[in-house]
Amino acid sequence: MSVGLRERVGKAIYPLLAAVTIAMLALLSWGIAQRRLVASMCAGAILAVIIVVGGSLLLIPDNQRSQATERMLRMASSTFDHMRGGLTPEGCNAVCQLILPETKAQAVAITDTKCVLAIAGEQAPIAPPGSPNTRPTIEVLQSGRMETFSGRDATSFVREDSDETSSDERVDGYPVGVIVPLMVADKPVGVLKLYYRTGRQLDRTQLVIARGLANLLSAQLSSYELDRQAELTARAEVKALQAQINPHFLFNTLNTIAAFTRTDPTKARDLLREFSVFYRRTLESSEAQIPLSQELEQTRRYLTIEQARFGEDRIVESEHVDQGLGEVLVPAFLVQPIVENSVRHGMRDEGPLHIDVHVATDGSDVLVAVADDGMGMDAEAAERLIARAEGTQGNERGTGIALRNVAERIERFYGVGSGIEVMSKVGEGTVVTLRLADAVPLAEGETLRRTSE
Repeated sequence: MSVGLRERVGKAIYPLLAAVTIAMLALLSWGIAQRRLVASMCAGAILAVIIVVGGSLLLIPDNQRSQATERMLRMASSTFDHMRGGLTPEGCNAVCQLILPETKAQAVAITDTKCVLAIAGEQAPIAPPGSPNTRPTIEVLQSGRMETFSGRDATSFVREDSDETSSDERVDGYPVGVIVPLMVADKPVGVLKLYYRTGRQLDRTQLVIARGLANLLSAQLSSYELDRQAELTARAEVKALQAQINPHFLFNTLNTIAAFTRTDPTKARDLLREFSVFYRRTLESSEAQIPLSQELEQTRRYLTIEQARFGEDRIVESEHVDQGLGEVLVPAFLVQPIVENSVRHGMRDEGPLHIDVHVATDGSDVLVAVADDGMGMDAEAAERLIARAEGTQGNERGTGIALRNVAERIERFYGVGSGIEVMSKVGEGTVVTLRLADAVPLAEGETLRRTSE
């Protein structure tokens, strides 16, 4: 194709590519917002093809263009099959093997937010799967931007828009590379890393390919996340109902109120009022978000009923909530099930059970800790409890159902970085800590600053 003809074709095709790109971006945004799995997947795949193939569209013959397009579409389909389960070591390894031949890179790696999941290619100079993320990888995860590095990626690093190269600890192997974040709901969940032997190999085309591949994987991971969130919602709703309506608690409370009608009618009337409010709140939607102060109020209602049953001196509750955190929006039944577990499993035959609810901040995260000085448990039992809460161990019952329900809703509402931690010691008590990622209320004027960070 002559230069003049190539220019005329370029003028005709580039506007079309731009229009299709804008349309696909709009479709991808709409699909993610409306949780349309097929639309999001198709838009992401088409965007990746446009980015990867479009850059060289006018520079290669028609038959090679056709082969490249067919190869990229085939790879997009194959990577989707391997990304169906999210970022798993097996799926990431298969994806790395597929990506490597499509680039000039000597090695390709994929990580999650903590460690290397898979590597394909000549691996000698690179940390093996399971190794902690290097500093440049962590910086990309924090910034959410594509970056290039120079020198060993664990020790030297340059930004994408910099022409400078670092001479720190240059080693034989792969002195340069590019790291691209994998994004789900505007949050990095991992990175794609391409390693090159020389800086000359890492040209603009390779950067475009890297970004296009990362966009493709991000779209596929977003589709997986939408599907997983829908499943979590259905499971959480069912288990929320199981955790909410405890027939034993209902029976014991009614018996307690009946007993007080003979000995202390005024107290019986107060208890009946508290009980009616408690169950009205309980039967409301478990998926609604309410201020944390309301959740703590519901927890106090529960403890009032239990104190009437066991004696006011048997359960002593205290609260410590940092200023402003009472207005944090949380899912209903976030704290009360944890406190209920303390009463049911921590109370001794004699003596008081002290329960302390502490709410504080850790950076932009909110920490909600429920501590008791009850019977406690050994490390093995605590690990089993966490395994049930995380869904890695089946047959959850009682405490397992409550924690699993809370864990699933925390993950649904607050995303990556959220979770539950259990610390316990036999005879000394248990501390259950809930981490709500990025839940700290923004002060006026801080929204733009945090978004830019």
